[in-house]
Amino acid sequence: MSPSMACKKFTFNFQYLNVYKPCLLLKIQCLMIDIINKTINEVFYEATTLWGNLPFIVSKQISDNKLKTISYNEAFEKSTEYSELILMAGYGKNQRFALLLGNSIEHFLVKLALNRIGISCVPLNPDSSEHEISFILDDSAATLVITCKKWLKLVAKSIKINRSTARVVLIEEIFANIPNNTERWTSNSKIETETEASLLYTSGTTGKPKGCILSNEYELMCGDSYRNIGPPVSLKINGDKIFNPLPSYHINAGVLTFFGVLLTGNCLVLPDRFSISSFWHDIEKNNATIFHYLGVIIAVILSQESKSFQIPKSLRLGLGAGVEPALHSKFENLYNIPLIECWGMTEMCRIIANNDEPRMINTRAFGRPRKGLEVLIVDQFKKEVPRGKAGQMVIRYNKNRPRRGAFSGYLNNSRATEEAWEDGWFHTGDTVIQNEEDMLFFVDRSKNIIRRSGENIAAAEVENVLLEDQRITKVACVSVSDTIREEEVLACIVLSDQIIANFETAKSIFLMSLQKLAYFKTPGWILFLSELPVTGTQKVLKHKLFLEEEDPTKNPDVFDLRFLKKRRNDFNIK
Repeated sequence: MSPSMACKKFTFNFQYLNVYKPCLLLKIQCLMIDIINKTINEVFYEATTLWGNLPFIVSKQISDNKLKTISYNEAFEKSTEYSELILMAGYGKNQRFALLLGNSIEHFLVKLALNRIGISCVPLNPDSSEHEISFILDDSAATLVITCKKWLKLVAKSIKINRSTARVVLIEEIFANIPNNTERWTSNSKIETETEASLLYTSGTTGKPKGCILSNEYELMCGDSYRNIGPPVSLKINGDKIFNPLPSYHINAGVLTFFGVLLTGNCLVLPDRFSISSFWHDIEKNNATIFHYLGVIIAVILSQESKSFQIPKSLRLGLGAGVEPALHSKFENLYNIPLIECWGMTEMCRIIANNDEPRMINTRAFGRPRKGLEVLIVDQFKKEVPRGKAGQMVIRYNKNRPRRGAFSGYLNNSRATEEAWEDGWFHTGDTVIQNEEDMLFFVDRSKNIIRRSGENIAAAEVENVLLEDQRITKVACVSVSDTIREEEVLACIVLSDQIIANFETAKSIFLMSLQKLAYFKTPGWILFLSELPVTGTQKVLKHKLFLEEEDPTKNPDVFDLRFLKKRRNDFNIK
């Protein structure tokens, strides 16, 4: 019996109980889908059997560029069509497909189809440059790229750079034009819990993005982590619609929220991107109960605050990270909606959430360790620090199985993987403080990572691109505070002889970097210096670039280029 046939009576019972039997509903809510020793496809089948006719995803449909609501049944049937097509074309387990589909229903349908047959999904950022996409296609050895007409030229340029062997198919034409697999492929083995489900690229301190291998087990445990956050989050069976304006190619919307929804019979509402002009309207229109945020989103909302605006009655909380303490309390006082701060990362996204009162919203508190995620704060010698003292946060599942539920490793970089897991703990690079009551407070992140509007930017990556400009002899990129976007990229540059340090030079350098970097990675500020402080081995001492209390953006010689940080198409760069 198909899920669409099997679930009809069961779905009716849930709807009946939601209205008439609240006491029995509480008992049934405990009967959540078990994820132990199951694959994504097995869990998806169970979810469809339970909740087939209920809404699953609300997002743009590429075929007509309109918002559409798709049910569990419809998602199962359509993803099955995709998987059968892909199998017939000769593709199979352990291959990788790159997806450049933006925030769309098709992104998730294709992902489910790939995971059904053991193919890994490699999401691509549409704001990336062709050089960045070229690196990912080459590093991941992607066999096929599935994209749409909107980004076909970007993909074509990316493939030419390194002469990638990846073939391309448009989602609009996939049923008619999918190319047959030309590789020898004989793997028909069973899909396991450890089978790779996704390969997500994150910025690394070495400059080149690192591919995080995420297994079936990992992604399901992310969703399980979400559904098991206590009150007030506590996802309700068939009772929540989660509005997430973050990109599908990131772990927040693409894995954590998606599987949290799937495991609870709820609905993911995924707009094309965050827009302040439609934010509250979209929440109200879809009866969303939870919205996801970054610090920049809350800052923008408060900059447009309207005392006459009525908060949608369905909305009960926000879940996110990075809101400034002063803005946190201001938002909650103004809108009477709690913002639940949390912590997570691609390598270990079983989130820590600050959901227990008192939440200490006037601080950077983000919660306490939870079951299945042990935390230790250590110094530079990997020794535990006293409570109340800052140190690096290291994490693990437990002593006997430290890596359970974590990423499977960095692709093609076993050395980086083992370094990250030194002494059986994963080293997050985040500096935090833990108090006597176990509360964790965020202090700072790795000095070589700049976080702008939720995007992690490797300073080394930006530096490497800038050094390709022959006018530049030395460069050091650091983060500076930004009232809206949390942090911004400041490039300290030493020019070669005869090059004039003026605005025109700064603008020209910026536009050069825009050709090779995603727009958000480009330097928002440029400061020309005569020399950089270095060690005896010529390593730049970034902490000596400025005095401890100095704000480099107030330097009279600094150039503010933030107004130029637009997507490349806005400049008509070819």
